[in-house]
Amino acid sequence: MRLSDFDFDLPEELIATRPARPRSSARLLVAEGASITDAHVHDLPAFLRPGDRLVLNDTKVLPARLTGTRRRSGAQGQTAAKIEVTLLDPTPEGHWRALVKPLKKLREGETVSFSSGLSAVLLGKADGAGILEFNLKGDDFDAALSEAGAMPLPPYIEARRKADAQDRTDYQTIWARRTGAVAAPTASLHFDVPLMEALAARGVEITHVTLHVGAGTFLPVKVDDTAQHKMHAEWGEITPGAAAQIAATQAAGGRIIPVGTTALRLIESAAQASGKIAPWTGETDIFITPGFKFHVTDALITNFHLPKSTLLMLVSALMGKARIDAIYVHAISAGYRFFSYGDASLLIPDR
Repeated sequence: MRLSDFDFDLPEELIATRPARPRSSARLLVAEGASITDAHVHDLPAFLRPGDRLVLNDTKVLPARLTGTRRRSGAQGQTAAKIEVTLLDPTPEGHWRALVKPLKKLREGETVSFSSGLSAVLLGKADGAGILEFNLKGDDFDAALSEAGAMPLPPYIEARRKADAQDRTDYQTIWARRTGAVAAPTASLHFDVPLMEALAARGVEITHVTLHVGAGTFLPVKVDDTAQHKMHAEWGEITPGAAAQIAATQAAGGRIIPVGTTALRLIESAAQASGKIAPWTGETDIFITPGFKFHVTDALITNFHLPKSTLLMLVSALMGKARIDAIYVHAISAGYRFFSYGDASLLIPDR
C-alpha cells in the first residue's frame, strides 16, 4: 500500500496537549460491527464481558529529556554551548544511545553537564545519534535522572508547550513498574483506580506484559511503499505466568483485549512462530499492516493516531481500511481529541 493511503486532514485544535481529568472521563468511541457508539472511558466495563482479559503494558517512562552545557577552552577563552539530549535506549555496554541537539557542536570525548551531579561523555556518533557514557550508574543514575530530566513528550506536544512537573504524573500509567521506556503506552493513561475497580467488579481479568516503548515510535514513515518501511526494535517480555493467563482465557472463550498498540504488538510477536501465545523475551520490530493475521488479539483499546503513521496502519489491519476511515471521519466530526493525551477508542473487529 502507499503511504498516502493513510493520510487524513486533522484540525489542529483536536490535538490534545493535556489529558482529561479525571483520567477515565476521557471520551471513548466504541466501534463494533457496523455501529459506532459515543461514550466515556469510565463506561468501558459496560462494553466488556465477564471473562474478558485486558493486557496491560507495565513499562515505566524515564524522564529521558535532558538539557545540559558543553564547555570548551580555546584561544578565545572558555565557550559554552547548550546541548539537548533525549535518551533512546541503553547499549549492551551500559552506555546510552541518544538524540543530541546540536550533535555537531559536541566532539567525541567532550563532557556535557546536566546538573551538579550528572554528566555524560560523548563516546561516538552513529546513525544520527550520540553514544553517551554517564558518570553514574544503577540507582544513583536513576535518582540523578529523576531530578535533572523531563518527561519526553511527543514532538506534536513539545512543539506547543514544554514538559512540566504535571507531566511526570500525567505521562505515566498507574501500574508502571519496569523502567525503560522513553514514550508512554498512551492508551493506558486513561485508566484510574475507580475504573480498575469497576472492571474487576465486572469480572474482567488483567494481565501485565512489558514493552519498553522507544522514541522510534514517533519517527515518520519516509517511504511511499509501506512494505519498504523498517520498524524500530523495542525490548519486551511476556512471562510464563502472563502467557498462561492469556491462554487460559482463550480456552475459556474470553476475549483478549490489549490496551494500546504496544501490548498488541508484543502479544502478536510472541505468537508469530506457532500461532499461539507463548512466553517471550527479546526485541521486536513487528510491522502490522493490512493483511496481517492476528493470532491473539480479539479487540483493542487505543487512542487516535497520526496521519501516515505505522499505528494507523496497525488499526487498519485490525478493523479494515474502509472501516477505520469511517471511524476517523466520525471521530473528527464529533470533536474527539487526538494523539497521546487525547481520547480513546475500543475497536472490536468482525471475526
